[in-house]
Amino acid sequence: MNAAEQATNIQVASKIAAIVNLFKSEFSDAKADLKPWANDPDTRELVDPDSIDIGFHFPGRSRLFQSRSILVQIRFYEDPVTGIRRAIGVEAAGFDHKGKQWLLSTVEEWQFVGESQPAAEVREKLKHFCRQIFELFNSEEIA
Repeated sequence: MNAAEQATNIQVASKIAAIVNLFKSEFSDAKADLKPWANDPDTRELVDPDSIDIGFHFPGRSRLFQSRSILVQIRFYEDPVTGIRRAIGVEAAGFDHKGKQWLLSTVEEWQFVGESQPAAEVREKLKHFCRQIFELFNSEEIA
């Protein structure tokens, strides 16, 4: 779900802002998009209500990223017994004019797959960024 729609309280809004700042601290030329999903019925059907989705766009196609835009999806799970909501996975995907070029999922191996892959330095920075997301969201209960 669009990050702008998930910012329902100051705690979550602050964490979303922190995610944007973490990404921009590593990749300063990226522009954040808190509403990466279109607001139409077909798109709405595909959106995961238990995720926070943020887009990052570069001024042009980045050779280091092998893409022009990155979609970051942070997935959550709320324990029905304790009521605690935690981040359980992060997916980052790179897109350009040809479509999805690569995908990084924190499930299992944390490997990049796809048509092309970012440069080694960027891959390591993206993995570090994902670890920071887990630290940010799982350091305390999320309302």
